[in-house]
Amino acid sequence: MDQQLLSIIVCPACHGELSPAASGGAEELVCQGCGNAYPVRDDIPVLLVDEARKPA
Repeated sequence: MDQQLLSIIVCPACHGELSPAASGGAEELVCQGCGNAYPVRDDIPVLLVDEARKPA
């Protein structure tokens, strides 16, 4: 994931900082505020709250 892109995008739910992570081989962006994990498909972050994996 491009670092410049990561520096400008934020969580659509709480506007928290997003950090890259890998979960089960799938890349995702995890919010440091609310904990939502957003999938990354073909190097494109899917920043839709409905698509997010909720924190446990």
